[in-house]
This record gives sequence, structure tokens and C-alpha cells, in this order.
Amino acid sequence: MRIQMRIRRFNPEADSKPWWGEYWVDVEESDRVLDALHQVKWYQDGTLTLRRSCAHGICGSDAMVINGRNALACKVLMQDVGDVCQVEPLRSMPLIKDLVVDMEPFFAKYRAVLPYLINDDLPAEGERYQSQEDRARYDDTTKCILCAACTTSCPSFWANEDYIGPAAIVQAHRFIFDNRDAAADLRLRVLNDVDGVWRCRTVFNCVQACPREIDVTRAIGEVKLALMNGLED
Repeated sequence: MRIQMRIRRFNPEADSKPWWGEYWVDVEESDRVLDALHQVKWYQDGTLTLRRSCAHGICGSDAMVINGRNALACKVLMQDVGDVCQVEPLRSMPLIKDLVVDMEPFFAKYRAVLPYLINDDLPAEGERYQSQEDRARYDDTTKCILCAACTTSCPSFWANEDYIGPAAIVQAHRFIFDNRDAAADLRLRVLNDVDGVWRCRTVFNCVQACPREIDVTRAIGEVKLALMNGLED
């Protein structure tokens, strides 16, 4: 099948504003958008710049806007994009070049929620045991791959880039509800802010955008309830 790739291009060293590059590629229905982008870069225009790594939906590197929706280029099949595949960089992120955005502001918010286990008490038997029920409490949010698809799909983030964003809240949720952790109060303090969890307007874009099918809005709601009612034992 022959597909037109319409790619938003921008080189800060040569362009005054973004422009659309149009390329025709021959692909199989089972090929992915990432394969089509490789065809463009490898055989038509080597200046095209994009991020990708594992190509199997695990690393999160190739998140971009595909036909208006946030997705991983390695997960979207060409049979699902129609005759024209329009590709853009993630929204509301500093643009570096073509499909590459600056992820540092995103990761700064990730670091702000202390995304690691904090517990200074030594376990009695050398390990911190956890029941299957306790693990299930936060299992969904362990699946996050930090691709930023959820955060950059959020209208609240588009309107205010100081919003900590769904991804950071998901990462905080993963440790707030981990019964082995002792720093839930610290994370809740970070999120209890006008630009924290309360800026979520429950639009559900984040749920639709997540390539790992995390129920992001539910996780955000559970953090809000923890702030209002306290954590359950």
C-alpha cells in the first residue's frame, strides 16, 4: 500500500517557523508508523530527526502526535492510519528539531514527586515483604513508561505548563499506595498545590492517550481522595 507521510518539520538553524514535509512511502498494512518514518529518513531525507529506541512499546521514546492523537509510533499500524499519515511532535513541549522535543521539563516534574522507594527502617528479615493484595493496590501505575503521551494530551497542561501533569501524578501514586514506602506525606504535600493534582479537570484525554492502558484519571482521583480523607491502612 502507498501512503503519504505528512511530517511537521523544523530545524532551528535553518527555519523561521515549522513547515510540512510530504513524502510517499510503500508499506505493508502490518508495518508501523515508525517503519514508515524510517523509510523517509533512510531513503528520502536523512535530515529528518526523531527519537526511538526499543521499537516495541516499552521505552516510550517515540511518542508523537499521529493523525491528531498522541501515540507511540512503534505501536500504530499503517492499516489504521488511512491514506495520509500526519505526524507531529508532542504538544506544549519545547521543540528541539522536527519530531524531537525537550523532555527535561517533563522529567523535572517527575523528579519532584520523589519517584523511588523511601524507607529508612531496616526490615526485620532482610526483605520488605508485600502481599498480593497490597501490590494490587498500585499495580496499574507501575506500568508507566514515561513517554509523556498522557501529559501532553492534557488540556490543563496545554493551558498551564506549570501543571505537574498526569505522568508525574501516576508516578507519585505508584509510591503513595505502596505500603513498603514511608514518604507518602511528602509526595502528597508536593501534589497538594494549585499546579498539582487539583489542576486536573477530569477530561480523560490521558486515559485515551496512554499506550500502556493505565487508568490515569482513576489514579489521579485516588490521590485527590488521599489528600481529602487521608490514606487507608
